[in-house]
Amino acid sequence: MTSEVLLVEDSPGDVRLTREAFRDANRAIHLQVASDGVEAMAYLRREGVHANAPRPDIILLDLNLPKMDGREVLALIKSDDSLKMIPTVILTTSDAEADIVKSYQLQANCYLTKPVQFDEFAGLVRCINDFWLTRVKLPQQAQGG
Repeated sequence: MTSEVLLVEDSPGDVRLTREAFRDANRAIHLQVASDGVEAMAYLRREGVHANAPRPDIILLDLNLPKMDGREVLALIKSDDSLKMIPTVILTTSDAEADIVKSYQLQANCYLTKPVQFDEFAGLVRCINDFWLTRVKLPQQAQGG
């Protein structure tokens, strides 16, 4: 069974590393990428070129994004009845207490800081896969929702 993951990340290097790490962790993951907050919301709302986008099982969201930052994206996701049940994991380089607190105030499902070493990053992605995409019981996707 495939899992749909939406990665909201503007760094091409981090996108590449995440793709490689997920490929090693679980080949059944279908990773979609939005490179900024505006594109992420268009994807989630199935607007424009994203009209047929699959609903993600989980969202991996960076905080520092162009056009619309991750905090704004998180607030929009969690205030939208059709999106708020999608687990949204903050995956960012920031370990600032203010960012952690704000993310949980906005109802992030968890907050993870990206390690700089690839081996550590790959281990974190394996943990995300093992927990969120293997062990956790997620609600069935609402068709058309």
